[in-house]
Amino acid sequence: MAAALTALALVSVANPAAAADPVRVVALGDSLTQGYGLPPEEGFVPQLQGWLDAEGHDAIVINAGVSGDTTAGGLNRLDWTLADAPDAMIVALGGNDLLRGLDPAGSRANLDAILQRVTAQDIPVLLVGIPAPGNYGPDFKRDFEAMYPELAAEYDVRHYPNFLQPMTDKQEAGQSFTDLMQSDNIHPNAAGVALIVTAMGPEVAALIGEVKAQAAPATQ
Repeated sequence: MAAALTALALVSVANPAAAADPVRVVALGDSLTQGYGLPPEEGFVPQLQGWLDAEGHDAIVINAGVSGDTTAGGLNRLDWTLADAPDAMIVALGGNDLLRGLDPAGSRANLDAILQRVTAQDIPVLLVGIPAPGNYGPDFKRDFEAMYPELAAEYDVRHYPNFLQPMTDKQEAGQSFTDLMQSDNIHPNAAGVALIVTAMGPEVAALIGEVKAQAAPATQ
């Protein structure tokens, strides 16, 4: 028995990754993250968890989405979010700033403050953008859409340009995307979320890989 325990201990030392805890990914967002209007198992976070599990990634995705939240709301609850001790964070905020027509300068300042605090703790981030409609004018659209790639570059974090990319793809192909949306035409239905997860999943997987690379012992 003692010899067996010694052998097990040696295996654990030789392969520390085998005993590592799952990577904790906190998704900080609004109703798109929270899963508004969908059964719990069909929202963004559960479907992303299922995609990661199927792809063999040892990670736990924690839902920190709050329906109706703006970038200011995300910033205001950042202490609570960080209390979940994330290893990585998905930041997907801005949709409600758009719906309310809030000044992009304020949205940018809020995202800047979030990224500053999170990266100061060496937590890898995936910053997820969303396209602005043209009805607020070209200056608004330019400033809003520019803040995501510019902040990602400033803080050297990962950037995924468009949470709703599958819908945008259909629109740009001249097709209706209402089959992917709930009746409000704002929130994706379960099929829409599945396509979002398929599109964004590889970026989340890369984020998890970044965490594991940070944790890996330096080679001699």
